[in-house]
Amino acid sequence: MTVAATRTRDRILEASLALFNQDGLAAGSTHRIAAELGISPGNLHYHFKAKQLIVGGLFRRFEERLSACMDAAASVDALDDAWLSLHLTFEAINEYRFIYRDVGYLLSEYPELEARAQALTARSLLGSRSLCAGLKDAGVIEASDEDVEMLALQIVFATTCWFSFKRLTPKRGTQAHAEPALAAYYALTFLSPYIVGEARGYLNYLRSKYLL
Repeated sequence: MTVAATRTRDRILEASLALFNQDGLAAGSTHRIAAELGISPGNLHYHFKAKQLIVGGLFRRFEERLSACMDAAASVDALDDAWLSLHLTFEAINEYRFIYRDVGYLLSEYPELEARAQALTARSLLGSRSLCAGLKDAGVIEASDEDVEMLALQIVFATTCWFSFKRLTPKRGTQAHAEPALAAYYALTFLSPYIVGEARGYLNYLRSKYLL
């Protein structure tokens, strides 16, 4: 594939991502994507023969981005690192927000993605478990093995349901760019009953920054 062709494919994926995020996956037809880019539908279909391939390409990018966050979570041993890990995770979810926001439509229209979505959730659970276990081993939290499993489940539940929750709650004054940071704080509060020592001071700092 030539450099020009690769660049055009990237532009199509980027325009599709912006459109799906803004108006929803159902609203983003290939003709509308082509119009957004100022290219002919035939040119778009040369690179992606169907919308299904565009969605698959974006989902692959999301898999790679989220998997990198989960890999990084395995080395977390401090509360500030845990917040940063969660922040990066929510940034990835925010960048590809149509996936979790429109997940019902996504899996209904593109059932071939269901197994990959389930595998990604399983990997997220492993990453969250590693994060919580690392904090436990470092003495940041005092929790049983059963607590660690439940905390990991709660964190992944929060990440996958964040945008559904947002749509059903009144808008806050928080700026859009700060939303992943606020979401990371909310997720981190699941650990609050288990945090011991100086780490609690960092949680209080985050609370004053995002809630007060």
